[in-house]
Amino acid sequence: MELAYIPSPSSGVLYLGPVPLRGYAFCIIIGVFVAVWLGNKRWIARGGRAGTVADIAVWAVPFGLVGGRLYHVITDYQLYFSEGRDWVDAFKIWEGGLGIWGAIAFGALGAWIGCRRRGIPLPAYADAVAPGIAFAQAIGRWGNWFNQELYGRATDLPWAVEITSSADGRVAGTYHPTFLYESLWCIGIALLVIWADRRFRLGHGRAFALYVAAYCAGRFWIEYMRVDEAHHILGLRLNNWTALLVFLLAVLYIVLSARKRPGRETTVEPGAAGADGEAGAAEKDGAEPTGAEGDAPAKEGSETSETSEGFEASGTSEVSEGSSVSEGSGASKDGAGSAKKS
Repeated sequence: MELAYIPSPSSGVLYLGPVPLRGYAFCIIIGVFVAVWLGNKRWIARGGRAGTVADIAVWAVPFGLVGGRLYHVITDYQLYFSEGRDWVDAFKIWEGGLGIWGAIAFGALGAWIGCRRRGIPLPAYADAVAPGIAFAQAIGRWGNWFNQELYGRATDLPWAVEITSSADGRVAGTYHPTFLYESLWCIGIALLVIWADRRFRLGHGRAFALYVAAYCAGRFWIEYMRVDEAHHILGLRLNNWTALLVFLLAVLYIVLSARKRPGRETTVEPGAAGADGEAGAAEKDGAEPTGAEGDAPAKEGSETSETSEGFEASGTSEVSEGSSVSEGSGASKDGAGSAKKS
């Protein structure tokens, strides 16, 4: 007899009159807002402009949703195209079914398009939004709780989740809440990336690669606990093999990127505050302003008189009223100034 467990909602939908409010959709929407909010703060801290993250998210989020759904439908095609199934259900995204691998891949494609339109390097953008994506996943996993899906093996642990639905072959009982395990794991990933980014100044996509590697490590053992229907290869679920492959690629990227491009980008967005800083640095280095009247450099052999009156701290001298240029003699009238070779 279970003394304690996490109850599941009796329904994943609330109705506001004729309008359905779905818990799964709410979790995804809240996650997206959190990811954009945190990504914007990190982007500004890296030298970018406010609002850029949201502008690019307009491309990344729809691509990610389409990619996530495509991955799920392709890898679980029997749920939609086998005998007795309705293929129209493949479009009912609110009923659950988003593959994170497809969401990240297609979301990256959408982000690349948005970054390219603004002249922004994709790796820098990915580093800024990486912790926010992890937090978004942590929130989004609670959508599985609303739908009573993606749970693990049967257990009587006090934090087991109670499943009451019998739809799609479910058996009522208490199970490992793998959605909760993944939610907590993603929160840990977000905190890890934020800490590592501050400690090691990760750049050129390495913060994002760390997020990917850490997620794959957790997804491997969490996926191993799940009991929902899945394709198996050599005794392991398909998502286990995907997590292993992507983990190795992420670690390889971190190693090679650190060798080829150490440190962090100095400029992440053209025309942002960093550009003004470069102009200021040029002035401090002694660069002379040009384009003003009378600023043309003196020809070799010419001599200019300078007066102490009107001398500016920037190193540019102005000829005061009454001073004159003496060609060939190099002397100025009334001792107003001294001749100087250019």
